[in-house]
Amino acid sequence: MKIGKIEKYIHDNLDKEGALLFVLIDPVDYKNSDDAVTTAYDAVEGGADIVLIGGSTGAQGELLEETTKRISEKINVPVVLFPGNIATVTKYADAVYFMSLLNARNPYWITQAQMLSAPLVKSLNIEPLPVGYIVVQPGGTVGWVGDANMIPREKPKIAASLALAGEFLGNRIIVTDAGSNPQLQGYSGVPLDMIREVRKMISVPYIVAGGIKTVEDARDAIKNGGDIIQVGTAIEKSGNPKERTLALSKAIKEEGRRRR
Repeated sequence: MKIGKIEKYIHDNLDKEGALLFVLIDPVDYKNSDDAVTTAYDAVEGGADIVLIGGSTGAQGELLEETTKRISEKINVPVVLFPGNIATVTKYADAVYFMSLLNARNPYWITQAQMLSAPLVKSLNIEPLPVGYIVVQPGGTVGWVGDANMIPREKPKIAASLALAGEFLGNRIIVTDAGSNPQLQGYSGVPLDMIREVRKMISVPYIVAGGIKTVEDARDAIKNGGDIIQVGTAIEKSGNPKERTLALSKAIKEEGRRRR
């Protein structure tokens, strides 16, 4: 499969900036569509490079359609779907994380859901981004829903080997995710030594997600090998999405340029 417009956008901006910030909007977590749309707009004003829409449960149907359509009409960066299942698809998005959950126990999340959704993605002309997805302890909702054999936090080489296997299988983007709000379970985000090991092993863009709350968290993740930081709760709960995104984006880009 050839590299599409959105994947090229990611590569071009990584070449330019050294590191990127993706902001996830889960419509289920907002009081209404207006709040979700406003947060997305503020995040882009603050420097988000891509807006993701979706979540592990409930982001589908009319709620997904309306939110995605309104966000797409209001912002000037790509809108990419972050699917929780085969129903998280809408024609109003530019692309979709066409994800395989690499450490799922259930093969449904590795290839079957993808088989079921592939014809629809093609018919709607949404660009599929070939993403290998890895869930790290504690995993949160995505770990439970995806029946993941979660990577132990003290075993970074397992994550690195799994990421490399994903790349060898054709995934052109790798994500490691500790789940939303890992602090609630007494954890932080993806361990820095795990980020370093994954980075040493793979040659494709690497997204670090889950548990990134502060500028220091984001800076450390980039410094240790992440290419892209993906945040959701940190923006949603910030009280000032534009200001928080601006601070995160500034730190991420500074580290990206320094590393480059």
